[in-house]
Amino acid sequence: MSYLEHFQFDKPPFGLSPDPEFVYWSKQHSRAKAYMESTIWLSDGFVVLTGEIGSGKTTLLHSFLSELGDDVIFAVVSQTQLNATQFLQAILTEFGFKPFDKKKVELLDMINMFLIEQYSAGKKVILIIDEAQNLSKKVLEEVRLLSGIETSQEKVLRIILAGQPELRETLDSPELKQLVQRVRLRFHLGALDQHDMREYIEHRLSVAGRTEPHLFTDDAYPVIYRYSGGVPRLINTICDSSLLVGFADDKTEIGPEDIENTAEELGWHEHEDTTGEHEALPRLVPTKPSRQYLTRIIYRRAGKQIGEYLFEAGRVLIGRAPDSDIQVDSRFVSRHHAQIVSSKEGCFVEDLNSTNGILLNGKPAKKQLLADSDIISVDDHEFVYQDLREKEQTTTTTRKGSKTG
Repeated sequence: MSYLEHFQFDKPPFGLSPDPEFVYWSKQHSRAKAYMESTIWLSDGFVVLTGEIGSGKTTLLHSFLSELGDDVIFAVVSQTQLNATQFLQAILTEFGFKPFDKKKVELLDMINMFLIEQYSAGKKVILIIDEAQNLSKKVLEEVRLLSGIETSQEKVLRIILAGQPELRETLDSPELKQLVQRVRLRFHLGALDQHDMREYIEHRLSVAGRTEPHLFTDDAYPVIYRYSGGVPRLINTICDSSLLVGFADDKTEIGPEDIENTAEELGWHEHEDTTGEHEALPRLVPTKPSRQYLTRIIYRRAGKQIGEYLFEAGRVLIGRAPDSDIQVDSRFVSRHHAQIVSSKEGCFVEDLNSTNGILLNGKPAKKQLLADSDIISVDDHEFVYQDLREKEQTTTTTRKGSKTG
């Protein structure tokens, strides 16, 4: 008997790939979709949709696109780490052109002509830019200019920007004041509350073909929420994994202890939004003793030491997001602001296209090798790098992200 047969499913209920069939219309998802739909009949300005990773933005976009009529032509650009010329080429490629031997001025002319032709044919054109938080300010200026293409009667390009919360920070930059003035609607897609989370799970079970209730016991739902924080992708992950564990143990229902055991196997902590604390998952520093640490980072703020961290070879992520190895609670710090990469050959720091950048010993830096005692700065946060390669290795059983001593 298969996993699907065991739980009476026609299809997997908790897949991670966006599938419009499984969309659960919470109040906020319905509102976000209504905002996107408004671009069809209102051509002036554009819509900005933001949300955390896994909040359902992409699934929502797929659902919106699947319902567009024949009078709407759309392009979706999701590769956004591009310069201005590459960005214009990406748009034209999505519209069916082959623009790779054209200069920028020719690309703009092609887009302008295409939009006017579609308008004359009674077509509405929508440009959706996913992962828009990665767009540079120069490219965002191109977006602003494109939004201004018009006939004597109305604008001819409707634009939706979708991205992670960093997009809001970028749009608040003074250099983009003119762009922000053209934003008609903004909406942030948050996590589900406990009530919506339960309805979301039961909706997906129903769509997958299950007719019997109570696959997850009543007391399992609070535990699912505690570990997922109501984030749809995390809900899918822990529910799917717990069902696989239940299938292996020949269980017909999933209880709170099954969720706890699944979370432990996944290496999950309780979600930050349910505890009020940010707990990053172990990634670089192992739980076993007698490890060889290559890097020590001393974290200071306003001259006061906040913590001290030990790391093996690999990547150390600095940022505001809960999955950062060193998490910094500051609006001046991007979710994934910078990384420090250590190996036996050396160590370098790299800015990850953050909003406010980094300083290395007081000077702006993008990617640079580190020397012992170098200081990486973001606002009043300092990270002192110490090279442990030539020093006596400690055998402290420190967890990654926890203080030594």
